Amino acid sequence: MSAPLLALKVDIDTLRGTLEGVPRLVDLFRRQQIDATFLFSLGPDHTGRAIKRVFRRGFLGKVQRTSVLEHYGLKTLLYGTVLPGPDIGRRAGEAMRRVRDAGFETGIHCWDHVDWQDHVAGASREWTVRRMQWAVERYAAIFGAAATVHGAAGWQMNGHALRLTESLGFSHGSDSRGDHPFLPVVDGEVIRCPQFPTTLPTLDELIGVDGVTPANVADRLLERTQTPPPTGHVFTLHAELEGLKFLPILDRLLTGWRTQGYRLGALRTLAWEISPDALPRHEVTCGTVPGRSGTLSLQGPLALHSALPCGINNTDGQTQTISCR
Repeated sequence: MSAPLLALKVDIDTLRGTLEGVPRLVDLFRRQQIDATFLFSLGPDHTGRAIKRVFRRGFLGKVQRTSVLEHYGLKTLLYGTVLPGPDIGRRAGEAMRRVRDAGFETGIHCWDHVDWQDHVAGASREWTVRRMQWAVERYAAIFGAAATVHGAAGWQMNGHALRLTESLGFSHGSDSRGDHPFLPVVDGEVIRCPQFPTTLPTLDELIGVDGVTPANVADRLLERTQTPPPTGHVFTLHAELEGLKFLPILDRLLTGWRTQGYRLGALRTLAWEISPDALPRHEVTCGTVPGRSGTLSLQGPLALHSALPCGINNTDGQTQTISCR
């Protein structure tokens, strides 16, 4: 019986993360001889527009706890407002290809991170198709091949997007938070694109809460992984955080997880090892996660009845979308 897998998923939100954080992560993973999944934002970097989230409950606290200015840099925080948002795919395509050429799994995070995270919950099918198609086409133009994995920005999805993970040809996705791999169910329809949800809290969700600091966050997280679950874990890290200032913390975590007996790898390893037919079918709901502002897509209950992610049914049988953010 093989050791449990802890899959590493790298979300890349910004131009800076792509050009500066990603190469450092590649160097670390190659040095440790482990695989990982890199998910790219492929269109404009509009990070500065996220300032409107200041009105969301919990957002200011997260900003204060995680030193957003220090991690992202002033220039990035002005993109899309004072400064025009650079096109990440056009500016950093070569940097993305170097990740693939180094042997790592690559895939799609989004087209425009802020646009997706702030609007997809209540978006129409047309809006959703357009943005996912833009991302799919840009990925193919950069890599000369179709993307096989999708991991949504901010863990934000809707029913249209979940259906599109199958119709656009993705073999697996990591668009939600949850406990174990599953097949998502949308309005009674089983989506044949396995979900490998993020199972562990991110570093920025832990730091600044209950006495957790950058100095002890690795120990706190390792406490949570002492007993491996049968299906292993998925840990999401960010090129802007673990790829830069938090790189030493990540290095310590990788060593600690190996000591605990985990295999470290990419999402594609889960896809290779688990047959979709063997997966339970779960609805996708929306809810909160400690340490993160807003609501996001969560692995819901085992599917017994039709249900739409982040939605409820009106008495006339129509679906009313609930803002999942």
